[in-house]
Amino acid sequence: MARLALAELGIAPMLLAATRVAALAAAERVGGGDRDALDGAAVAAMRAALAVVPVDGRVVVGEGEKDAAPMLHLGERFGTGAGPAIDIAVDPVDGTSLAAAGLPGAMAVMAVAPRGAFLDIGQAHYMEKLVARVPGLRLDAPLGEAIRTIAEARGVAAADVRVAVQERPRNDGHVRAARAAGASVELFEHGDVERCLRAVRPSGDLDLVVGIGGAPEGVLTAAAVRALDGWMQARLAPQSDAEAARISEAGLGPERTYALDELCGADAWLFLTAVTPVALGPGEQLSPGRSWGIGPDWEAPLAPAPRS
Repeated sequence: MARLALAELGIAPMLLAATRVAALAAAERVGGGDRDALDGAAVAAMRAALAVVPVDGRVVVGEGEKDAAPMLHLGERFGTGAGPAIDIAVDPVDGTSLAAAGLPGAMAVMAVAPRGAFLDIGQAHYMEKLVARVPGLRLDAPLGEAIRTIAEARGVAAADVRVAVQERPRNDGHVRAARAAGASVELFEHGDVERCLRAVRPSGDLDLVVGIGGAPEGVLTAAAVRALDGWMQARLAPQSDAEAARISEAGLGPERTYALDELCGADAWLFLTAVTPVALGPGEQLSPGRSWGIGPDWEAPLAPAPRS
């Protein structure tokens, strides 16, 4: 699959800017409590920004349907039609509930890859994933095994291994297993993408993110993991009979574990802008409206965290 020359063509800054205008539009409604109004403003701003990008663009993964929220639609085309053929996985506001409540951790985020590179998750809403810097971890193995492998790779005790798990009843087993293995567990309500970035960035303060969360966020994360040379495995995890039937009809199923190259089959790009403050590791923070991106041989610098 051909490498995307987004930086050389001047397209990367335009895609990064699309997340920025979405974040700024959402920022006007931060703390107002209206999730749909916040999402809708971000979607409209991002759609307008994408319309003028010189690409043949297609939306292949989005978050809106799962949340019954305003969205860029699956299959929606964007761009001028001239330029490289790209697919995007996108969430105009990841962490809408956080932003509506005025809490940190919300961002506008977009992953970009050559046409056909992303796993087609269809109407899948939930995915179990394992994300880390240490290679060779297995989603189908006991979690304690992964924690021991990380501890050995880092040369530390299991108590120094930091595991993030989204706080949901469906993930109670992951929490118990991590604690039984002696790891330190960080529970979070929202902010899946942020935690995964903290787990794969070289300076990140997490070692592992594991559990069932959103499937769209899983595909977004896969692009970042590829760009940052991290490790990821995932499998679909339907949370209703209707979802299980949809993915079965699409030829997908929860019994298959996907490797990173299956989730994102080519070099990819990730662009994001903070809607509310986003922390990606010790001393690294994006204040609202500040952006970061990464792709092959290209990275936009992070803003330093403010001194207390």
